[in-house]
Amino acid sequence: MSGTPIANAIETLNAQIGQASEPTDWFEITQERVNTFADATLDQQWIHVDPERAKDGPFGGPIAHGQLTLSIMSFLPGGAGVGLPSLDGMKLGINYGWNKVRFMNPVQVGAKIRTVGKLVSVEEKSGMLEVINEMTVEIEGADKPACVAESVLRIVF
Repeated sequence: MSGTPIANAIETLNAQIGQASEPTDWFEITQERVNTFADATLDQQWIHVDPERAKDGPFGGPIAHGQLTLSIMSFLPGGAGVGLPSLDGMKLGINYGWNKVRFMNPVQVGAKIRTVGKLVSVEEKSGMLEVINEMTVEIEGADKPACVAESVLRIVF
């Protein structure tokens, strides 16, 4: 197996386990994006889509859906792969799921977020690589992250 694209990828990725990626660019969460997500998911709860009512709610204004944060955290601008290098022979990555998802701090509409990844493990499974990457969504100016989750990605060669 030595010298194959999978073997080379395992060697490359193993050398990066535990290292944090460069953060993505800051990305503003707008009311329009929250409303569009609410329409797509049918989650029209007032804490997300009614700014006037949300002012008197528990968060002092509208917040993004936790699932919105989870959905976009891997795709924020400036974060291609969030922690994963370019791998020779890689055809595509498949979202295989999430481990240990926690929404620790609500994202206020108007806040800016970014993601930092940290490679946790890499293992060959069914002729693919399974990569687990700890993703942390930071909120600009906040001490506590919005979300921490382990992304499970299958890489096809």
